[in-house]
Amino acid sequence: MTTTQPTGTPLGALPPREHLRLGQTGTVLDVVIPVYNEETDLEPCVRRLREHLARTFPYGFRITIADNASTDRTPEVAARLDDALEEVTAVRLEQKGRGRALRTVWALSEAPVLAYMDVDLSTDLNALLPLVAPLISGHSDLAIGSRLSRSARVVRGPKREFISRTYNLILRGSLAARFSDAQCGFKAVRGDVAERLLPMVEDTGWFFDTELLVLAERAGLRIHEVPVDWVDDPNSTVHLVRTATDDLKGVWRVGRALATGRLPLDRLARPFGDDPRDRELNGVPGGLARQLVGFCAVGALSTLLYLGLYSLFRLGVGPQLSNAAALLVSALGNTAANRRLTFGVRGRDRAVRHQAQGLVVFAIGLALTSGSLAALDTATGNPSHGTELAVLVAANLAATVLRFLLFRAWVFPERERERERGADSLESHRAAPNQQSHPNHPNQQSHPNHQSHPNHQNDRDDLTRSPR
Repeated sequence: MTTTQPTGTPLGALPPREHLRLGQTGTVLDVVIPVYNEETDLEPCVRRLREHLARTFPYGFRITIADNASTDRTPEVAARLDDALEEVTAVRLEQKGRGRALRTVWALSEAPVLAYMDVDLSTDLNALLPLVAPLISGHSDLAIGSRLSRSARVVRGPKREFISRTYNLILRGSLAARFSDAQCGFKAVRGDVAERLLPMVEDTGWFFDTELLVLAERAGLRIHEVPVDWVDDPNSTVHLVRTATDDLKGVWRVGRALATGRLPLDRLARPFGDDPRDRELNGVPGGLARQLVGFCAVGALSTLLYLGLYSLFRLGVGPQLSNAAALLVSALGNTAANRRLTFGVRGRDRAVRHQAQGLVVFAIGLALTSGSLAALDTATGNPSHGTELAVLVAANLAATVLRFLLFRAWVFPERERERERGADSLESHRAAPNQQSHPNHPNQQSHPNHQSHPNHQNDRDDLTRSPR
């Protein structure tokens, strides 16, 4: 196995995905098996994996045994397999940690597709080719085996099933993860993606997988999931309580880093590929999903403000006047917040006009809500305060859809937002008149928030060939 220092991570965005040029490399797939004190299971696992790949995988492959400072005969078994089998390479690290082993070996590998699996071969090997095929074809950036997919077939005890599903629910709730199975020991990644992604991953233990996937997903990379047949290993040496505690600490650390914007995820961004459906089409509005999220957040806060003001004003005046005053104050704040946060319009230019247009939208909302109150009063005569609030909430929800459409199409149309972005670009250009380099050139960008991890170099220093 080569031990040359990997090239530095370029700073530009990743190029478009494309099918690997298989004729330019002899080894397409490098499967890493991280082990610690596995003298009994190692040889049967490697020989079975090699036989399967030789029979089913149509390209060149390598199997790398990554020994995590084993204290039994594992290094001797690994060295013997290295000598006996041409496709097998053994390396040894003097520190423990599955994440450390994967990051170190993957960083040094020259294979365009990198994978790993657990030594117990709990996952059926028939899923290996479907796992790596989307990476070879250029369809996906990472691939994971999923034990929680509907079509997966899994044999394991209720305790591990409960822990696995609970952990993935925590990831979905705290880090908004959309992948289904973070900890299945059956994953693959393209080499060009790993080159940029690995330096951002801090964990060296079991949370490595989760951190890798969360950062990739947040950067917009495509993660392919393969349902697997999986049988639990009853002799697993994983310490569940300690692993769960470390994972929760990792969730907190990664969540905080994402919230503060400390990670330079723009280095992992992919441009659209050659699928015409991925291209920006003329006449198709952009940014709709982000605007909907921003509008809903502002609307929720505005509704709370409106209800609070209505309840306050209702102590001294009638329902119609209370509704009008509360709606007016909340409408002014709603327009200002949507102007800045939802539609990205800054500065004082056209601010008065936007507020005037917002008041027209406010009048529509006033007509809907006042009409609802009038209809309620006609129907019941003397409605309770709780009934009034319920009717007002329903009326506001009905007005919300119309308000968003009016904001997007009339108050803050796309042409104004484009003019705003153009003005920002011109201002930035004037602020730096002497800059002659192309702004998108990868070697001209800087990311002050990126922090390299000193342990990465130590990982390479600790990697040695297994003893003969």
